[in-house]
Amino acid sequence: MKLASLRSGRDGELLVVSRDLTRATKAAPITPTMQAALDNWDVVAPQLEDLYAQLNEGRARDGFPLLKAALGAPLPRSYQYLDGAAYVSHIKRNRAARGEALPDDLYDKPLVYQGISHGFLGWNEDVPLPSEELGIDFEAEIAAITADVPMGVSADTACSHIRLFVLLNDISLRALIPKELKRTFGFLTGKPASSMGPIAVTPDELGDLWDGRLVGGVMQCWVRGQQVGRIDTAIDTPFHYGHLIAHVAQTRSFEPGTVVGLGTVSNEDESAGCACIGEIRALETIRDGKPTTPLFGFGDQVRIEHVDRRGETVFGSIDQRFVRAPRNASSM
Repeated sequence: MKLASLRSGRDGELLVVSRDLTRATKAAPITPTMQAALDNWDVVAPQLEDLYAQLNEGRARDGFPLLKAALGAPLPRSYQYLDGAAYVSHIKRNRAARGEALPDDLYDKPLVYQGISHGFLGWNEDVPLPSEELGIDFEAEIAAITADVPMGVSADTACSHIRLFVLLNDISLRALIPKELKRTFGFLTGKPASSMGPIAVTPDELGDLWDGRLVGGVMQCWVRGQQVGRIDTAIDTPFHYGHLIAHVAQTRSFEPGTVVGLGTVSNEDESAGCACIGEIRALETIRDGKPTTPLFGFGDQVRIEHVDRRGETVFGSIDQRFVRAPRNASSM
């Protein structure tokens, strides 16, 4: 099943979207929003699946052409956003460029932090930031959205609590992050609001792309119109979604709608390119002694799209510009 949210108020208006992403129908009166669907998934999911079948078969009475520009983030607000750094080549390259050693427990437990969950930007929304000097970067990821997750869940069973997957741009401010991490209290101002692709997809809809642990396919990334990455998302990580969920669930339960990202996708094979400018600059530093690729300036554009083995889009694309935030803006 494929779902999306029309921009409407704070939480959007839930849509069921056809498999080919050409048509949609409103999910009401079954359920009004994505969060409401997640809160009552066992009850509403079968009804949404039936509506999905009707839409794909041309039987939905209230179907209409899908206008992608009208879509916001599938889950505009979440109770919790957890993001990791599960792809080891990404960690190795960045630490090598900074002359830092790898953590002793790198392969024992995943690196995870808690980011902004109260507002995800839509796939085509401008990203407002106060200054170009903050070191603006993107990070391409696939994030899971969970149902209730009990405290103490095991890594082997944690993936059974995943209800949806989305494309994610975890925006990073490279000039702020090192200073924050040196204070040993974690990310804060260096991680502004992230962005989601327009389409949320259930695990069963992914077919053989989903092996019960990781999502396969190719993450394609463009910076200022130039393609910089074609990364296989199902390899080169010792951790899967269950590991991250179980790691955090050692001491807490999850509310429905928790977003869990594996971090910037990365392959050991450098010819696959990169899914963030920071890793491009790290490779340049390792090879040439200094980085040459600039981070984003205002007006620059990033595009992210994950495709299946036939080259067809899975979650739609993220296509957005970085812009100066209005003075005294109430939020970013």
